[in-house]
Amino acid sequence: MPAFEYKALNAKGQEETGILEADTPRQVRQVLREGSLTPLSVEQVEKNETGDSQDNLKTRRAGNVKAADLALVTRQLATLVSSGSPLEEALGMTAKQSERRTVRHVMSAVRSRVLEGHSLASGLKTYPSVFSNMYSATVAAGEQSGHLDAVLDRLADYTESRQEIQQKMSSALIYPVILVIVSIAIVAGLLVFIVPKIVRVFESMNKEVPPLTQIMINISDFLSAYGLYLVAGLVIAFFLFKQLLKIPAWQFRWHKFMLKLPLVKKLVRSANTGRFARTLSILASSGVPILDAMAISSKVVENLPMRRAVEEAALKVREGTPIHKALEQSGYFPPMTVYLIASGEKSGKLDDMLERSAVQQERETDTLVSSMLSLFEPILILVMGIVVLLIVMSIMLPILNLNQLGG
Repeated sequence: MPAFEYKALNAKGQEETGILEADTPRQVRQVLREGSLTPLSVEQVEKNETGDSQDNLKTRRAGNVKAADLALVTRQLATLVSSGSPLEEALGMTAKQSERRTVRHVMSAVRSRVLEGHSLASGLKTYPSVFSNMYSATVAAGEQSGHLDAVLDRLADYTESRQEIQQKMSSALIYPVILVIVSIAIVAGLLVFIVPKIVRVFESMNKEVPPLTQIMINISDFLSAYGLYLVAGLVIAFFLFKQLLKIPAWQFRWHKFMLKLPLVKKLVRSANTGRFARTLSILASSGVPILDAMAISSKVVENLPMRRAVEEAALKVREGTPIHKALEQSGYFPPMTVYLIASGEKSGKLDDMLERSAVQQERETDTLVSSMLSLFEPILILVMGIVVLLIVMSIMLPILNLNQLGG
């Protein structure tokens, strides 16, 4: 029975949304009227199998789900399936419990696919922008092995871990970003509004001012005359830079340049290696063939040179090269990860060693981010102090030489 998403007005004139199962939209409207609701719209959330262009467009629009919502849905689904609930019932319950309209739409559509006789993995592939290739492939492996509950539980841990890392990174960057914006605003305000008014007094004496004061006057005049153009130029340059990075060749060069920067390269390597190791561990432990697992895991590597290295390593593994040697040849992956993978291949516990590598790299990433932020804040405050000191000195020097200026 297909599912329909509705919008309706209650007796108080407030809009309500939800999902109902019925044979036709007319039946849904009848149910709503019997419940003292005035239907506004009724749309079928089922995704048909033909997959024409209009359906695909609708699917992409419906597939905007935040990492936190995905983590919550995965955990709910894992809990319900582990408790013995039928899959279609678990999907329906997950859809009803969600407060997000998009999530309800997606989960109801996936449930409709399952009710039609398709696998859960097939239903998830309907929304590739929500459920990644890794997610769908892991679920497919769980269905084939008969251990869907255990696989979903691991996926829940994975999505929650990713969401926690994203949230931690966002929270950690809030204060430095605010500090930079406020610092730039203060310095610009001093140079544009305060310095000209104070220095104009000394200029009216037609005497030579100290070099530092003259430099500040020139900077102030430049910002007053061209400040808006400078801001506009920076915005345009940033926009053009982002557009340039959409070109694969330039994006590859930029990512390769990041792997050469002293501090940034370690952070990029750790973050991407941890993401790759975590994904490969889940896929390998779920029964996905290692070559397919490597191909899927390469998609979660955001740095293009490292992604290409994984893809080339997969080709070498197909030819018989051990995984650790294939990855080591690129020079992009940390020695500890290569060593753990080698140990896993020798002991037959590759998924466990990959898990340890992922944990180790994620901890190193957290440590690097914390260290960089802890250094950034005092350095920014020091730079701000020096700039303000120079501005104050440029104002005070003419005052200290006032007798000479007036003489």
